Amino acid sequence: MKTLISLLILFPFLFAQTNTDLHFLEGTWKAENKESYESWKRTGDDQLKGNSYKIKAGKKIITEELQIRHLNNKVVYQARVLNQNNAQVIEFELNKNLKNKYSFENSDHDFPKKIQYTKLNDTTIFVEVLGENDKGYAYKMGKLK
Repeated sequence: MKTLISLLILFPFLFAQTNTDLHFLEGTWKAENKESYESWKRTGDDQLKGNSYKIKAGKKIITEELQIRHLNNKVVYQARVLNQNNAQVIEFELNKNLKNKYSFENSDHDFPKKIQYTKLNDTTIFVEVLGENDKGYAYKMGKLK
């Protein structure tokens, strides 16, 4: 019982130690030269929730629901694209071996296999969405708020 209590007390601290830097994603980000956005909110020490959306004809259209959280001793990125995969959640696991970027990976998924975030500075991130043989697309996002 004492061990369980210790783990429950340490759980947020352990997540924070492996994932503190991911909190830089909090806020709203706009893709360079596009009306595409990501918005992230911290919902506890161990979780970020967000969504991707576009602005068309002045209306916000949510295209994807996102979450980063600690699950089964792993940090996972969960994406639910509303018009793909029967709207099922697809999980990507954080590759902890990379030091200069946050790479969430799922080699079993068709596309993408990797979703990567690199913090360039406090107001700019570089996002890569990669498939087989690391082919895909990339873009910069600027922080709005």
